[in-house]
Amino acid sequence: QVQLVESGGGLVQAGGSLRLSCAASGRTFSSYARAWFRQAPGKEREFVAHIAWSGGSTYYTESVKGRFTISRDNAKNTVYLQMNSLKPEDTAVYYCAARPQVSVHAAQYGYWGQGTQVTVSS
Repeated sequence: QVQLVESGGGLVQAGGSLRLSCAASGRTFSSYARAWFRQAPGKEREFVAHIAWSGGSTYYTESVKGRFTISRDNAKNTVYLQMNSLKPEDTAVYYCAARPQVSVHAAQYGYWGQGTQVTVSS
């Protein structure tokens, strides 16, 4: 059974840092694009970042550029999201996802984790 599991969320003060991880099991995602999305209460799921299968191509939504870094370790079948200089508006449930090619559209992703809560206090 294919499963993606996020971890690393929690409560942090504004200006702090967190590193999220998403480990996959049941199949290898080495040849798949990986992405992070987030969803705040009452809002639609929002694209955050994606990374190509090779790890050489990354893309971020404007609000996190310069603060967040997406990376992957194909040997561990894991994708990461390093979040620095966190702001209260970053508060959301963060989800990892996978599909054959990169995309910013949540509906195009077929594999999802259960999400991990990130709360940033002011």
